[in-house]
Amino acid sequence: MNFKKILFIRRDNIGDLVCTTPAIHAVRQAYPQAKIGILVNSYNAEAIRNNPDIDEIYIYEKAKHVPEKNKFSVWCNNLKVLSKIRKENYDVAIACGSYSEHIERLTFFTGARVKIGYCPQNKKISLYTHPIIQYSQNIHEVIKTFNLLKPLNITEMPGDLIIYPDKMEQKKFEFFKINNFKDINKPFIAISISARIKKNRWTKEKFIKLIEKLLTQNIYNILILWAPGSSKHPMFPGDDEFAESIIQYFDGKVKGYYTPKLNALIAAISISDIVVTLDTGSLHIASALKKPVVALMTKAKSYCWYPWNTKNIVITADESVENIDVETVYQAVQKLLIEKIN
Repeated sequence: MNFKKILFIRRDNIGDLVCTTPAIHAVRQAYPQAKIGILVNSYNAEAIRNNPDIDEIYIYEKAKHVPEKNKFSVWCNNLKVLSKIRKENYDVAIACGSYSEHIERLTFFTGARVKIGYCPQNKKISLYTHPIIQYSQNIHEVIKTFNLLKPLNITEMPGDLIIYPDKMEQKKFEFFKINNFKDINKPFIAISISARIKKNRWTKEKFIKLIEKLLTQNIYNILILWAPGSSKHPMFPGDDEFAESIIQYFDGKVKGYYTPKLNALIAAISISDIVVTLDTGSLHIASALKKPVVALMTKAKSYCWYPWNTKNIVITADESVENIDVETVYQAVQKLLIEKIN
């Protein structure tokens, strides 16, 4: 069929959206003349800015992301976004991610005539015209999302993740480097210390020990990245205090780069050489930018969320990332650096 307008819906986190970009690119390749739109949230939208595969970005807000706004106002604005989508008369709407009643209803209200999404095996009635039985086995999110394209006759394997850094933000980061590091020719190791889920977090003591071991060689520049905001924020806690305690411990030997917006984080990662990260959006941003990645993950999450199509070493623990030892991470960084130099 010759679909002229195709809409993706990705209402999840940053990593989820980045893992959708191979599917978007495949649709662009298969339907070069089609209008491709995507419905995202205000938190993750910067991850697909400047993506030439996308013609229009529709942004809705989650109330928890904008606690300063009245909930009724947020609801009214989101209704306007949905109304705009309906007026576009999309041929296809693709609900990306695992099944939920909310995304099923959202896809239905787009008004698209072909509605694709995952459903549980025992669900008898679906609002999707093309319900797809949800995978039970552990497969990567990229493949899981790509599988939703089968009704569009797209069946090849997915390609790379895609992200386009903002050039002005890159210039800001370059200026930061020049003014904060004595030797900018040393490799930059970006260490992303944030993770929302407790079992995905590493301790301050272990981050400090890792950085101490790296600094003894005097051949690296160490950059700390984190989720901005106070840990005391009731709706959207960040790691300002956690990051500051690590940076202060080293008394100027390491630097932190504050990333109030997602495009600042993307820019910082794009100009780093190696990324050490927990199971968070930084992992997938680094993968999209083809950076060597050392990823600290629980074993269960690593099956579906490992770094896609980039050099990587994934270090896992059965129950909690906290149980991963410093020496293993240090050796992984050394190995990737040697491979990068050679």
